[in-house]
Amino acid sequence: MNTFDIIIKPLNTEKTTIQKETLNQVSFEVAPKANRIQIKKAVEKIFKVGVEDVRTIVVKGKVKQKGKIVGKRKDWKKAIVTLVPGSTIEFFEGV
Repeated sequence: MNTFDIIIKPLNTEKTTIQKETLNQVSFEVAPKANRIQIKKAVEKIFKVGVEDVRTIVVKGKVKQKGKIVGKRKDWKKAIVTLVPGSTIEFFEGV
């Protein structure tokens, strides 16, 4: 698996902003088959920062209904990456 295929997109919500400021953690949507070691190496290579810990969560898709038609959103995988103290990712910093 290619390094740039592992990280799909960063997650930027109120909760992730609080985690970034207090715990030095950033969150990403990652490929469903990526493991913690691959995610750690990808973040270190792409953003050139030290990674202390990686936690992963599989988020189940919601069931949606519009009239008689019932569908389901896709399941996706989230990674919460704890950075080494003192390191930051410029992408998440406001200008």
